[in-house]
Amino acid sequence: MDIQMLAAWIRCRFEELRTARDRGATSTELAVIAGALLVGAGLLVAAIRAKLLEKIGIIEGG
Repeated sequence: MDIQMLAAWIRCRFEELRTARDRGATSTELAVIAGALLVGAGLLVAAIRAKLLEKIGIIEGG
């Protein structure tokens, strides 16, 4: 799944849940959104870590 599409879906769905207040906002949906945000954050951290390790390898190697 495309990251931009996922982010747009999360924003849209979160806005719907926020405006609906208590009309069907289930804890499962909120948990899925929170999980998607955690996965996205984890992927971002992994990408930054990989890039930093690559840069450090270039510096140490020469």
